[in-house]
Amino acid sequence: MPSRRQIREAVVQFLYCADLEGGADPASLREAFWQFVTESDRRALLQATWKTLHHLSLGREARLTEFQQRLPAAFATLKARPDLERTAIALQQVSDLENRWTADMIALSRIPRDDNDDSFSSRFEPALAAFFRTDRDLTLSRRRFLEALEDIPGLRAQFDPVAGSIRRLARISERVRMVEEPEKFPDQVDLAKLRDSKNSLAKLLRETNALTDAVLAEKDQLDERLAAVVENFAPERIDPVDRAILRLATWEILHDAKVPAPVAINEAIELAKRFGTTDSGRFVNGVLDKLAKGEAAPQEQVEP
Repeated sequence: MPSRRQIREAVVQFLYCADLEGGADPASLREAFWQFVTESDRRALLQATWKTLHHLSLGREARLTEFQQRLPAAFATLKARPDLERTAIALQQVSDLENRWTADMIALSRIPRDDNDDSFSSRFEPALAAFFRTDRDLTLSRRRFLEALEDIPGLRAQFDPVAGSIRRLARISERVRMVEEPEKFPDQVDLAKLRDSKNSLAKLLRETNALTDAVLAEKDQLDERLAAVVENFAPERIDPVDRAILRLATWEILHDAKVPAPVAINEAIELAKRFGTTDSGRFVNGVLDKLAKGEAAPQEQVEP
């Protein structure tokens, strides 16, 4: 699961991107931002997904060969019965999708999985999505064909061989579905890594978005509170990274009862050291310390 530090780092990065001069609307930045900030985690998840898929698909080639060998006899029986044309079409769809399943799997296997290749995720994700769609379509086609056979019990013996092959291939798809949605199979120990990785990414996205939205909703009020403790305060005068960190920490001090002010301040200082300039840590510390103590900024003197 993502740590509090990971979530706050992601929030600061998003606030920074959304607050640059001339920046886009925050909502329009989200997808591109998440693609960037989670690249390494998504790459690791995709590579683990591929390894699991490859492992669980072992033995399919032999089952597919058996199915293809039994197809001619099944088609011959259907061709002799014009009234079973729709059943023949259903079987042809199964055959076509079985071939497409194989082609999609080969396409996945040919995508380079270099850990340093930033293009891996952008190439593998759509190919994986296409593979899963094919598998779902294939599952429905198999079901339609097998259900059609129930209406012709007198020919069951002739179709038992090809139906048996289809059922054996369907068991591979049952494993594929577990890989696609590992969270629905909590008892499968082999899928633990996939479940944890997917849950971690989902939680990081969910909690970062929630915290970001909370800060953005209060941005004007947060700036007012900062102006009360920073002399000659104006958001545009503060470094964009420091500004993002100050807004986040100020929101936490004012609105998050679960986070003591000293904790929020210390974490903000660490964020400033990681993302800011050499002086960011001292600056952030001084501002937040005054804010937590309720000190006011010096007022400009007005000439009488």
